[in-house]
Amino acid sequence: MSIRGQIRVLNVAEKPSVAKSVAEILSRGGSGMRSREGRSRYNRVFEFEYAIGGQLCHMLMTSVTGHLMEIDFEDRFRKWHSCDPADLYHAPIRKYVPQDKLDLKRTLEEEARSCHWLVLWLDCDREGENIAFEVVDVCTSANSHLNIWRARFSALIDREIHASVQNLVRPNKLFADAVDARKLT
Repeated sequence: MSIRGQIRVLNVAEKPSVAKSVAEILSRGGSGMRSREGRSRYNRVFEFEYAIGGQLCHMLMTSVTGHLMEIDFEDRFRKWHSCDPADLYHAPIRKYVPQDKLDLKRTLEEEARSCHWLVLWLDCDREGENIAFEVVDVCTSANSHLNIWRARFSALIDREIHASVQNLVRPNKLFADAVDARKLT
């Protein structure tokens, strides 16, 4: 259990194996780490204590499985013969969590409600940034007061992971938007 007044940090990795590896590294080999099931049986939640910038934090580490959301036209524009193709240039689009990812969404919402920070452990490329903002959208819908951070790392080794969490940066919305724009063209 976390100590009253302690910062609660929801950490989200791009895939379950990365979440487990980062949790093991930050918890010093798993000592003191607890593991429990999330709503998706493939995406566990790991809990442990860790100090960020000298502040002891209660860490919750989980994952997604790649993209959490899909982009598509609204229903009335989705059938081939439902409209003039030229109308699609101005047709509204929607970004949504598909049925097969709803358990992941629920886990993120439930965990985010009790947290102060959100730390994103996704690949350090534009696609990873795009997934990061999908996670941000879901988590901030449940808790609009989250302090949002991005961990930048290139390898799952102790030195990289510890340095990354001690030097968190803000995620880059422009990189994420570039991926969405590419998907629409």
